[in-house]
Amino acid sequence: MTKGKPLDRAALRGHPLPPVTNGDKDSKGRLLVVAGSREVPGAALLTATAAMRSGAGKLRIATVDSAAVAVGVTMPEAMVIGLDEAPDGGFAKSCLARLAELADGSDAIVAGPGMEANGSGTPLAKALLQSGARVALDAALLHELEPPTRSRERLPVLLPHSGELAALLDVDEPTVEADPIGCGLRAADRYKAIVLVKGVVSHVVTPEADVWTYSGGTPGLGVSGSGDVLAGIVGGLLARGAEPLNALLWSVWLHGEAGARMAKKVGAIGFLARELAEEVPALLPR
Repeated sequence: MTKGKPLDRAALRGHPLPPVTNGDKDSKGRLLVVAGSREVPGAALLTATAAMRSGAGKLRIATVDSAAVAVGVTMPEAMVIGLDEAPDGGFAKSCLARLAELADGSDAIVAGPGMEANGSGTPLAKALLQSGARVALDAALLHELEPPTRSRERLPVLLPHSGELAALLDVDEPTVEADPIGCGLRAADRYKAIVLVKGVVSHVVTPEADVWTYSGGTPGLGVSGSGDVLAGIVGGLLARGAEPLNALLWSVWLHGEAGARMAKKVGAIGFLARELAEEVPALLPR
């Protein structure tokens, strides 16, 4: 069975982040967060907050129309765009042209947290991946993602848990749980993407069959919204100009170490996902 290299500080030294420099908000990257639904509007906030705590400079949030005002008031740092809403409270297909326009004006995109899997995901993901931005896809979009028909110029980042990875591979969840690294490698090859196989032990895999394994963190990371925070960290680092693999390796480590810090402050369980983002700035390289 394939084993991963340890994802620790030593591994991260070989995958540096862009240096911190002076400059205005545009110089730190323009990030588009596509997230939320009528029932889960807070996912956009968790993702966006984590992205800003990771150093992104300019933030736009595209969410469903019913959530836009509340998200904008709660996140005054962002421009919030309310888009057409389907009857189920998710994104409507009619918003695709506007999303494609927003994507073209972005350096990085993180999309999927809190969204409904309602059939709009396939064309939406396709539109985002055709932009020139660095892209990370999560949650509902992974249930509707189609394999590319040609090689990608820039590899996207996929962030599936075991159920979402099973959907990507058309297998059942026990198959993924029995061989998470093997399934991750299959997904990386099939979708021409860098894949994070999330779990108590997480694995970062590439189409070239590179594997890193992170076994740190704390049980408290297994809580609602934790994955949205992780997605936001990835988006923030991508916006700053990090290469997709470097952004994902650092994000997994930052998310896990933030959980470890919260465990020391609060306890092994009982802290909130939104508190994780507050720990990220102190963990970032300076």
